Amino acid sequence: MSDCGSRALSVIGFIGSVFSPWYAWSGRRDPENHCCINVATYGPGGRFTMTDRGRSALRKTGGALTVGPSAMRWQDGKLLIEVNEWGALPMVTPVRGTIEVVPEAVTSVELPLTSDGAHVWRPFAPVARVSVALEAKGWQWQGHAYFDANFGTRALEQDFAFWTWGRFPEADGATCFYDATRLDGTRLAQAVHFDRAGNAGAITPPPLHPMKRSMWAVRRETRGDAGCQPRQVMNMLDAPFYSRSMVRTVLGGVESVGVHEALDLRRFRSPLLKPMLAFRVPRRARWSFPS
Repeated sequence: MSDCGSRALSVIGFIGSVFSPWYAWSGRRDPENHCCINVATYGPGGRFTMTDRGRSALRKTGGALTVGPSAMRWQDGKLLIEVNEWGALPMVTPVRGTIEVVPEAVTSVELPLTSDGAHVWRPFAPVARVSVALEAKGWQWQGHAYFDANFGTRALEQDFAFWTWGRFPEADGATCFYDATRLDGTRLAQAVHFDRAGNAGAITPPPLHPMKRSMWAVRRETRGDAGCQPRQVMNMLDAPFYSRSMVRTVLGGVESVGVHEALDLRRFRSPLLKPMLAFRVPRRARWSFPS
């Protein structure tokens, strides 16, 4: 998120692109044949890119991940991202440039999301700074950021019905909330505070508050002090099964604006969604790197 709060972006590297209809239609047997660097920019001139690519586009070398024309690599304590993508329909225009994420510290935390460890959240750097230099007017800015990862050995919809996640910056670090309803009826309700040195501690989750539903009527909720009313301050990504937005809440008597996600896996399981997603997630099975 930019320091002024008017722009934001997200970058996700997928090996086994969990939201790709092509990966689902393939039976999810070969994750390396469905890889992607998903880039989405939010604010004036925002674009969404998510191209499902075949295994010929994938390179993994040490601390680097390359998928076709885009790459991310860990170098000198920084995450350097080189973006060279095309926006999805209906705004098929280039999205190019560089992004640099500088963590204040790297944690050693891993949080299993299911009792058997089939799904794991790894918050590498919940407190970081980002510098954005994309080739578009107004897309050169700095702000606060985070760097995390999710790992899984089963499809999300096999184990979860619904979840929300949020990361909210605070003066001394950041607090993350992970709330989920599993298909077996059990619930995850995790709140973790990270300080600027990378130390993490579980905290008592503040109350869960309902929020206004998204444009696609996805149910949303997040946590905050008793009596507060969390609300969206910027819509970032809206899909029939998913919502990402900037949300303002109150933690310890202090307002915080962070990134919030809500994911309805019951909706995502619908076969009707996959053809809709294919319009936004094109498949490019072949790729050749320059010799």
